[in-house]
Amino acid sequence: MGEAAVEMVRNKQVVLKEFVVGAPKETAMEIRQGKASLRAPTGVEGAIVVKNLYLSCDPYMRGRMRDYSDSYIPPFQPGSVIEGFGVAKVVDSTNPNFCVGDYITGLTGWEEYSTIVRTEQLRKIEVFDVPLSYHVGLLGMTGFTAYVGFYEICAPKKGDFVFVSAASGAVGQLVGQLAKLHGCYVVGSAGSAQKVDLLKNKLGFDEAFNYKEEPDLTEALRSYFPKGIDIYFDNVGGAMLDAALLNMRVHGRVAVCGMVSQHAVSDPKGISNLYTLVMKRIRMEGFIQSDYLHLFPKFLPTIIDLYKQGRIVYIEDMNEGLENGPAAFVGLFTGNNVGKQVVCVSRE
Repeated sequence: MGEAAVEMVRNKQVVLKEFVVGAPKETAMEIRQGKASLRAPTGVEGAIVVKNLYLSCDPYMRGRMRDYSDSYIPPFQPGSVIEGFGVAKVVDSTNPNFCVGDYITGLTGWEEYSTIVRTEQLRKIEVFDVPLSYHVGLLGMTGFTAYVGFYEICAPKKGDFVFVSAASGAVGQLVGQLAKLHGCYVVGSAGSAQKVDLLKNKLGFDEAFNYKEEPDLTEALRSYFPKGIDIYFDNVGGAMLDAALLNMRVHGRVAVCGMVSQHAVSDPKGISNLYTLVMKRIRMEGFIQSDYLHLFPKFLPTIIDLYKQGRIVYIEDMNEGLENGPAAFVGLFTGNNVGKQVVCVSRE
């Protein structure tokens, strides 16, 4: 009895209260005090129990908050703990691949402690001379998304004209820097003067503009790309995608990474300028990073080397405390974050 009691701890959790319609709201989530066992379940082969340290806020999670199952990843269920990518420390294990004390990254619960049964896509962290939280950003899903989206989907060539929307965000900031290292001309859009300054003076973009101050996005892009756009890395969709399509060059490439402008819309609007795909022979392709996991062993050392050499930088927006997780997540859709939005659950 006493031993069993020692194995149980209080477990703060973020729970989805109801499916979300329209813009995500903090009130759709609640903080709940649960309990967690610090022992891996008996009778379940290969399970681990982890203490969560850092959680990643990602726009794709909004799609899991709606009552829609025809997707590559199932929806969250009301009354259940939400999940996302995180960095955690193993506190118990029946899995030969993960030992007590190991640090791992992968899908985990938005809670202080999680029991993970499906461990196939977890990765043991073996690089510790960069911040641990970077394993959900620069060295994690978002960094890998930028890497495969730019190199595999965009098929860049030196001298290409590249436009990146939401360019100061988790993915966009790395896409722009990779494009510059590849010898491209790069312009980014963002939603504030602070972010525009960041893009030009810290991340090395050639130009950047505040889309909120542009009355005509088509003309704005034309002014920055008088010869047209070879590559558009699309993170927002909507009006920005429509404007970019009108400014694409012949044989241009559009990588559709995300459509954050549409997450707050229950009835998304159609794209008006798709006819340009025929006129200019444009290739537009959506993608998810998990289709390219075979490239991760190449991605990781490449990005680590660039970071250590000071050839790329990475900007994080860190929120302290799991109880601030819902606000941090909702802030993604109003542009509150500057850089990669991360929630610190515990430093250790």
